[in-house]
Amino acid sequence: MIVELGHYALVLALALSVLQTVVPFVGARTGDTRQMAMAPNLAFAVFAAIALSFGVLTWGYVASDFSILNVWENSNSQQPLLFKFTGVWGNHEGSMMLWILILSLFGALVAFFGSNLPPSLRAMVISVQGLIATAFTGFILFTSNPFTRLSPAPLEGQDLNPILQDVGLAIHPPLLYLGYVGFSVCFAFAIAALVEGRIDAAWARWVRPWTLTAWIFLTAGIAMGSYWAYYELGWGGWWFWDPVENASFMPWLAGTALLHSALVMEKREALKVWTILLAILAFSLSLLGTFLVRSGVLTSVHAFASDPTRGVVILAILVFFIGGALILFALRSSTLSNGGLFHPISREGALLLNNLILTTAAATVFVGTLYPLAIEALTGEKISVGAPYFDATFAPLMIPLLLAVPFGPLLAWKRGDLFGAAQRLYVFAGIAILAGLVTLYLATGAPVLAAIGVTIGFWLIVGAFAEVWQKSGLPKAGVRTAMARLSGLPRSVWGTAFAHAGLGVITLGIVSVSAFQEEHVLRMAPGDTTDLSGFSVLFEGMEPRQGPNYTENVATFQVSRDGKQIATINPAKRIYTARRMPTTEAGIHTRGFSQIYIALGDPVEGSNQIVVRLWWKPDVTLIWFGPILMVIGGLFSLSDRRLRIGAPVPSARRRQVLAAAE
Repeated sequence: MIVELGHYALVLALALSVLQTVVPFVGARTGDTRQMAMAPNLAFAVFAAIALSFGVLTWGYVASDFSILNVWENSNSQQPLLFKFTGVWGNHEGSMMLWILILSLFGALVAFFGSNLPPSLRAMVISVQGLIATAFTGFILFTSNPFTRLSPAPLEGQDLNPILQDVGLAIHPPLLYLGYVGFSVCFAFAIAALVEGRIDAAWARWVRPWTLTAWIFLTAGIAMGSYWAYYELGWGGWWFWDPVENASFMPWLAGTALLHSALVMEKREALKVWTILLAILAFSLSLLGTFLVRSGVLTSVHAFASDPTRGVVILAILVFFIGGALILFALRSSTLSNGGLFHPISREGALLLNNLILTTAAATVFVGTLYPLAIEALTGEKISVGAPYFDATFAPLMIPLLLAVPFGPLLAWKRGDLFGAAQRLYVFAGIAILAGLVTLYLATGAPVLAAIGVTIGFWLIVGAFAEVWQKSGLPKAGVRTAMARLSGLPRSVWGTAFAHAGLGVITLGIVSVSAFQEEHVLRMAPGDTTDLSGFSVLFEGMEPRQGPNYTENVATFQVSRDGKQIATINPAKRIYTARRMPTTEAGIHTRGFSQIYIALGDPVEGSNQIVVRLWWKPDVTLIWFGPILMVIGGLFSLSDRRLRIGAPVPSARRRQVLAAAE
């Protein structure tokens, strides 16, 4: 009976989503205040229904109710409780349930926090959210129903995919989906602006917190996914240009451009049409990512679905929303004014350069990801576009952007002084160049490109705080005066500094591990010792262990330096009982920002040896420490008073004037 309750709640959610789409839209177009006033309650009702349905599915996993086909396929009674919870979204049906749960949550949040929005705009935004919910709830019910029953119920489940039985799965997908789906609010605001034919600085102020929220979650989700793949898959790499990785990276690039474009629009009422287009593109690329993962066109450790019927339906949804939005944009964009003019050398110009490079980079990743799929669909020939393409096209695009980042905050609005900004940055440029020269001196045989990369990384880090340093008045101002000035700075200034510094930290991590890592692949028997970048690594042997739903052979490696033991590392090879599927569990020891990484290969037949891969990865953790700084920066900006108070509520007199104008 409980399972049927979840199914009926999902059906109810579909019906309520249809009402959420139609009633507020009709109210906004006809000026019926009663229908517009129903929008928030409908959004709350849809969220409640989907939350109930999702809760029932979660109960099925926790209770190991194998009469539910989805639970039987993706769970096992021996699984640890954490993985019973995370198994809910470790499959196609459950992950789509999480997708619409987060979508309905954002709809409810817009209804809750949107009381200061004009009633027609709020109604239109909630209506668009309802339309998206209708499409995906219908998709789940008719092609991916998670409540399909089995009769008779099996005694035991088939178990969750072993590589997904990791704490990273509890964190990565929810964060990623909060980013993906968060851009639906920006999309809804864009569609509402196009329908109403009105967009201004207040619109940008309403959109920017939602854009920033989605960007924060997507940044954290991508970083967590990168680290999960790094330690769980045993490949020793942090990014593989996997098509599904690219599917999350493209909306991040578009979302970053949107974040900066909305700032220009809020401050100067410029780039209006461009900002609308970016809001459409950011969510469109999120939908594209959903299609790539759920359609079965890709084979990846991240991909779930393999049913072509589902792919066709998602493709139809994709065409409807993306095509419909772009057609509406083409028809209505001419009715929107472009906004204020500005000099190319200005803060607006710097942010526009940022936008152009980021969107070009997103287009580059888009082509590299979809070109092999297009060739296979047209000719049947399978080709691979891998890291060499992306390294040769994406990296050169990023270098000018990274060099320009510290200049942007120091340029004035409307018309800036590039020479003046350069004068304020020359000390920071000297620090960065010195760091590059020190790298060349200390790292014997260091490639020149690595030194250039280190220079750019330090340039971003120290340059990020140039505006903060300037506003403090140091060194002319006394310490007490400087501290008072710094404490009075808007949080958005600190947020910008941390986010840009995080980009520099990522750059340092990428350059360091790419240029200076050391790797050994060898056969080792118990008692063998090998050297790894100045460390002595002793293989002591292996022992079997029993886990809750797996057996494993755990190796023990003793790491020492200058005769002093510094770490014990225990990589393992596991076999999960239900699926009989092997996995590699890497052993990692962190020293500062660097890591010793050991992964086991296959045993050597006819001997007591085993293939071992050892890496010394200098400063590799900076790759993930950087996104943490970026998230902190985003949170600082989100807590800024200007974003917390939102757009001002119009006075009663002004509301009357606006109503008369409509």
